[in-house]
Amino acid sequence: MKLKAICIFCGSNFNGDPALSAAVEQLAAILVRNNITLVYGGGKVGVMGLIADAALARGGKVIGVIPRFLVDKEVGHTGISELIIIENMHQRKQKMADLSDGFIVLPGGFGTLEEFFEVLTWLQLGLHGNPVGVLNIGGFYDPLFAQMDVMVRHRYLKPANRELVFNEPDPQTLVEKMSKYDAKPDEVWFRDRNLT
Repeated sequence: MKLKAICIFCGSNFNGDPALSAAVEQLAAILVRNNITLVYGGGKVGVMGLIADAALARGGKVIGVIPRFLVDKEVGHTGISELIIIENMHQRKQKMADLSDGFIVLPGGFGTLEEFFEVLTWLQLGLHGNPVGVLNIGGFYDPLFAQMDVMVRHRYLKPANRELVFNEPDPQTLVEKMSKYDAKPDEVWFRDRNLT
């Protein structure tokens, strides 16, 4: 599939990690080189600001989506190609998803995880067929993937659905894998319960 716009989920804080800074710069370069629009949470601070500024510096198109109540807290980025101000967090996620045909997760906190698991759940349910990838810088998300494996062992998560998300430390590899993606969630539980 040709990725035209990728939504980046990431933190509104930045811990100063040089490895993360380097990965953000590399990811921005890949997006711009491949004419992929960056869709993100619209902030000017933290990792959000880093990825937006890195894409802008290379001449990329950047679309931010931010709820009105967060414009001041996250310092809405007024220098991007387009800043869409909406009413609430639910609309934010939906709008970002509507604008994108792929999702990449960078290090972040509760909000980043909440966004990640929502689009991953939507994929599992067949509500979209877009690739979801984690840019796992320095093993930041290793414990999260270990927890997913625990879910599989305890039979709360099907192995096929565990495989729906990419886990890569290298931005180029991640984007290449996402561009070749064909979603195949395990829908057995739908059929078993006659919900389709």
